[in-house]
Amino acid sequence: MTYAPPRGFRRNSANAYANVGLETQVLSASPERLITLLFEGAISAIAKARLHMQQGNVAERGMAISKAIDIVDSGLKASVDVEAGGEVAKSLIATYEVVLHNLMLANLNADEKRLDVAQNVLQEICSAWREACDTPKEPATFQARS
Repeated sequence: MTYAPPRGFRRNSANAYANVGLETQVLSASPERLITLLFEGAISAIAKARLHMQQGNVAERGMAISKAIDIVDSGLKASVDVEAGGEVAKSLIATYEVVLHNLMLANLNADEKRLDVAQNVLQEICSAWREACDTPKEPATFQARS
């Protein structure tokens, strides 16, 4: 006799597998790569919020936007070192505040244009971050002396 898998089993299995993959990335990541993962998580949450907004799923939209807000506020903004970064760091924090403001208004008013603004700003910063900090290091090549 065979049994059918429990309802939602495949989805839960896929989610568990994805979580293990993310956990592995986080545990083995450099600090620079962790920031990139935060950007990717926030951008992904905004994309999910947009989808839920278009489908009229208010609760899910709110959860996705809350996740993006948490990542930007507690992850990206909190990781900025104002002492070491000076005016550039202060400008970056102000930019994150603009992103947070747009995310809150997007949720409050179901405003997709506000999501666009937040996502575009994060994508621009993420792109610059990747170029400046999160580039793979080329292995050193050694030449034998004769």
